Amino acid sequence: MGKLRLSKHPLVRWWWSLDRTTFLSVLGLMIFGSMLMMSASIAVSQEYSVSAYYFAKKQAIFLFLGLGSMLFFSLMTIKGIRNMGFLLFAVALVGVVATLLVGADVKGAKRWIDMGFFSLQPSELLKPSFAIVSAFILSRDWSHSPYKGIIISGSVLGVIGVLLLLQPDFGMAVMLGLVWFTQVVISGAPMLAVVGLMAAAPIGVSAVYFMLPHVKSRIDRFLDPASGDSYQVDQAFDAFTSGGFFGRGPGEGVVKYHLPDAHTDFIFAVIAEELGILFCLVLLSVYIFLTLRGCGRLVQLSDKFAVVAGGSLLVLFSLQALVNVSVALSIMPTTGMTLPFISYGGSSTLALSIVIGFILALTRRRGSLYKNKQVETKN
Repeated sequence: MGKLRLSKHPLVRWWWSLDRTTFLSVLGLMIFGSMLMMSASIAVSQEYSVSAYYFAKKQAIFLFLGLGSMLFFSLMTIKGIRNMGFLLFAVALVGVVATLLVGADVKGAKRWIDMGFFSLQPSELLKPSFAIVSAFILSRDWSHSPYKGIIISGSVLGVIGVLLLLQPDFGMAVMLGLVWFTQVVISGAPMLAVVGLMAAAPIGVSAVYFMLPHVKSRIDRFLDPASGDSYQVDQAFDAFTSGGFFGRGPGEGVVKYHLPDAHTDFIFAVIAEELGILFCLVLLSVYIFLTLRGCGRLVQLSDKFAVVAGGSLLVLFSLQALVNVSVALSIMPTTGMTLPFISYGGSSTLALSIVIGFILALTRRRGSLYKNKQVETKN
């Protein structure tokens, strides 16, 4: 084993520089997600009149492709990550514009392009790619003009925000806004800019509330369930009470047969009913562990771009898990966010795999990037 570790082969050096604990933890989430989808697929298949394991089989393919994508991006250098981020951003931007022109209309929103085997949601690719592009802009030396990086990256976010609101996809726009704000803070922006952005956020959300009827409807129903249809929320609550602490048993849940989007937005409710609240807490601890471990690796880095990009990617990953769980618990209005590597969804799975791939690449132990060079493996 010692001789193998000292090998000069690129794959060997990659493996020993990789955060293997994070990689194996994510792999565990993928395996659990594919197993859970076997149960959820049976119930959902009846609604869509497809074979019992139709969604389980498709998700297994997405997870396999996601695993390959994660490994591919984890091999990249810092420069390679920057270049790939810009390339993915360009592709995603073109794709989002295309959805407005030729995208399929699903429940009043144009977010998907029919690819035959599955529907692609280009906006999902904006999440990892925008984080890289914006991090590159904010991490440059703007000492001569401290607000210039914020203005440029904020303008990019503004263009994206307009396109997303035209789809409309308010949830995605808010998430990217929070990712950008995180980057502004991490990059060391002037306090005046941070305070100004915090003050402007409620104004922007209020404007969208009055401009987009579906956003207003969701928020109104959340604040006053009696004002509209709360069927999904009620069914999710029944799932938690039915499962109790230890659950009804794998595959024994019944709420999934009555809960729309049980395999996507409300997968956490299915987990609660079948495996219990205690298992839900274990699952949440995995997401928290991955976030904290990533932060622990990032604080050792001396490269500003890596810190800003990696920090925002971790926020993106953890925030998506938090939003999905909060919706299932009726803490937030429904948004359509999936539970990372658990919920069904090809575009989301691939995008999150890229996110983790970027994080693994940014946190690999490289001699020139780590502050404490005694704990590094040369790469």
